[in-house]
Amino acid sequence: MRYSDGGGLSARGRAKREAVRRQAAGRFAAGVSVPEVAARLRVSQTAVYGWRMRWRAGGEDALASKVPGGSRCRLDEARLRRLADALDEGAGGARLRR
Repeated sequence: MRYSDGGGLSARGRAKREAVRRQAAGRFAAGVSVPEVAARLRVSQTAVYGWRMRWRAGGEDALASKVPGGSRCRLDEARLRRLADALDEGAGGARLRR
């Protein structure tokens, strides 16, 4: 995935991570300890401590995935295609032309 496509995780990847955070919320509500939540969900304790802090402040909704950040791309479709082609050619390929 290129940065012009939003970078980071796909929508599917974000949904999977959000599902893990929501599982953690259920365990927080049940009183399960942070180390146990981290072990069961196979994530770091640091991540779980952050999730728990957000959960305490805003409930399960605070653990929802956010849309990718950053400013909107200022290139039009033609320029994005030219950029993608140049990146695909690599360092030895043709230079970007105006």
